[in-house]
Order: sequence, then structure tokens, then C-alpha cells
Amino acid sequence: MSDDTNTAQAFAKLLAVVTELRERCPWDREQKLDDTPRHLIEEAYEAADAIARGDLSHGAEELGDVLAQCLFAGVILAEQSEFDIATVAQNAAEKLIRRHPHIYSDTRAETVERVLENWETIKQQERESKNDDGARSLAHVGRGLPSMMRAEKLGEKARRAGMDWANIREVLAKAREEIDEVEDALDRKDTAHAAEELGDLMLAIANAPRFINHNAEQTLRAACDKFVARFDQVAQIAASRGLDLKRMTPLEIDALWNEAKTDKM
Repeated sequence: MSDDTNTAQAFAKLLAVVTELRERCPWDREQKLDDTPRHLIEEAYEAADAIARGDLSHGAEELGDVLAQCLFAGVILAEQSEFDIATVAQNAAEKLIRRHPHIYSDTRAETVERVLENWETIKQQERESKNDDGARSLAHVGRGLPSMMRAEKLGEKARRAGMDWANIREVLAKAREEIDEVEDALDRKDTAHAAEELGDLMLAIANAPRFINHNAEQTLRAACDKFVARFDQVAQIAASRGLDLKRMTPLEIDALWNEAKTDKM
């Protein structure tokens, strides 16, 4: 039996299970299409976390959960429209073929950058065919993504359109400018404007990692993990000395924080 046959059988079995659950399980029957995005996003993040940690076994399990959620959403979609799983899969295959002309046609693309350029050109052509004005816009970019990921994606798209910072130093300079504007708004007790400027600051910072070939989401995730580890160490030091963090001053906590940093070095 070929690998293709095994894969097709496994896919068919999963689809059959998902379909049967939709028909017979009280919880599955109650679900609406609007309920599916939350589960899709949750499973996708769990898969991403497992992969980022290098836990391939858990990653494979979570990817299976993502696939199951995709099929479940597809089953519900088919109940409400003409788009069944076969149509969804066929459309996805055709889109991939269309956007890879260097594989399925005679277009040349020998570098990653050229592949991305072709991809964006084809996407823009598809977009223009659907919109009468054919205007180039970033309005559609990453609207369903978490804000950090969307901010980075907007920067990448703007770069391909010809507008971007030249290097990370320029990004940091922009961040400093935004910090000054936040502080100015705070001095004027204009919290609404301060929040707006904080948003501009966060947008700039979200784009900084890509200038040093890093990913914004992974960079922030690593920082969160480091904070958790450092916090736990501070809490352990405090507990070993009979200290209560809630009763300590900021300076006392800062001293423990620096001690924890030193211990980790």
C-alpha cells in the first residue's frame, strides 16, 4: 500500500469521525460556524508552541487537533453553503498551483525573494479581479491575526510595496520618538493620545525583529518565557527568606530581580 493511499485513508477516517460526531454528539451538534474560530486559533497556538519548544511528538498531536478543527469547520460550512470539504480542498490546491508558477508553469524563480515577489504579484492580481477599483491597499492584510503578528505582516507587505525603514536603527529611532510623544501626552494628562502613541510605539517595535532576521511573535514569546522563569526564581528566593512579595517595596523586589538575574548568568 502506497504512502498516498495511507494518507488518503487516514484523512477519510478523520473526516468520517468528525462528520459522525457532528451528527450524533450533543456538543458537536450545538456548535455554529461562528463558534469554530476560537477553537481553530487555540489549537493553532498550541501546535505553534509545541513546535517552538521542539516537542515534535506533542507538535504532531496538536497538528492533528488543528486538522480536526479545520474539518469540523468545513463540515458546518457545507451545511450552510455550497462549499463542502472537497470544494475547499480543491480550491486550496488550485490556489497553491496558481501561486507557484515557477513549479507548475514556465515562470522562473530561483531565489526566495523572487518567489515572494511572484506570490504578491499574483495575490494583487487576484484582488484586483475581485475589486472594481483595483486599488492597492493593506486593509485586508492580517485582519484575523493577533495584533503583534499583524503589525509585523503589515511591515513586510509595506516593504514589498516600497515603503519601509532602512534598518533596525531607524526603527529604534522611531520608537524613541514615539516614547517622547507618549510622555508628552502624559504630561498633558491626555491619556487617550498617550494610548494612541503607545500603539504607534508597539507597531514600530513589532517590526524591529525582522531587521535582524527574527520573528516578532517568537521574540516576544521567548521574552515571556524568560520573564516567567525570572519571576519564579524571584518568588522562590522570597519564599526561602520568608518574604511576601505583596508586602515588599518596588526597590526591594528590584533587588531580588537583579539577584535572580545574577544567579542565571
